[in-house]
Amino acid sequence: MPEIQIRYDLPSRTFVAVDEQQNQVSFQSVPDGVERPRLDAVSHGVRPMQGLLMALGTCSGIDIVAILEKQRQPFERFSLRVTGEREQDKVPALWIKAHVDFILSGPIEEDKAQRAAALSIEKYCSVAETLRRAGCAITFTVHLNTGANA
Repeated sequence: MPEIQIRYDLPSRTFVAVDEQQNQVSFQSVPDGVERPRLDAVSHGVRPMQGLLMALGTCSGIDIVAILEKQRQPFERFSLRVTGEREQDKVPALWIKAHVDFILSGPIEEDKAQRAAALSIEKYCSVAETLRRAGCAITFTVHLNTGANA
């Protein structure tokens, strides 16, 4: 099962996604008018379908950062793990299942973290909706101050 690791770099407001072959892609968060340092990433062959899982995680991550900031819920670290399952023996082989683990550390209220994740996956994330309309079932889990690593 493909697995994508994503970490959020707070100073640059950048998500860096890494696939199983250690290809890295950086996704800039929504600009806030503040000049921020850039994080470069190295990619020598991200496959398009893995790129879609990367996009799911970072799209949702951008939503969660915005929601937590509006709720005045500070976090110290944020990472994600995205896994997926594709159709077997079909061409094209679509994603049929995707799971996102949101891993947050800091003085965050658990109910607000859960609500932010649900709003993102179920309402705001355009990539999640695109996958859902193609028949993909998307689930998520929030890990708060558990020491789980992505």
